[in-house]
Amino acid sequence: MTRSASLRIFASLALLCVGGCSSLPTRARQDLLGLPRSDLIACAGVPDNRETLPDGEVLQWRQDAQVQGPLTLKTPFAFELDVGGHGTCHFVARLQQGRVVQIDYTGPSATLAGPYAACSPLVQACEKRIAPHDAKKAWL
Repeated sequence: MTRSASLRIFASLALLCVGGCSSLPTRARQDLLGLPRSDLIACAGVPDNRETLPDGEVLQWRQDAQVQGPLTLKTPFAFELDVGGHGTCHFVARLQQGRVVQIDYTGPSATLAGPYAACSPLVQACEKRIAPHDAKKAWL
């Protein structure tokens, strides 16, 4: 196998692995619905901001440090390729009667890994706590 073919295969596998990072926040939008407030804080940590509303509250977690991709290729002549990209994210959860009813993401989170890849660190612990087949049942 030639070196260029090996690099192409490696880059393709890296992109497939990184693509999973962007699907995690998308799944969390559905999986975390119905999650009690105490469980959300237990898995996501103490929120950076909180706003009380007449019908509930909004909690926000901030990932303001640039999230950098997992793969950077450097070659001679100062050519550099970052496969993962950079981004930041704000994870916003709206709660009513102490349960999550809506999840949104804000910030420049679009990277080469996907539209919400920079948000993955914010929801990763919560997604790990739930089993995909009974995510809805676990919180209701």
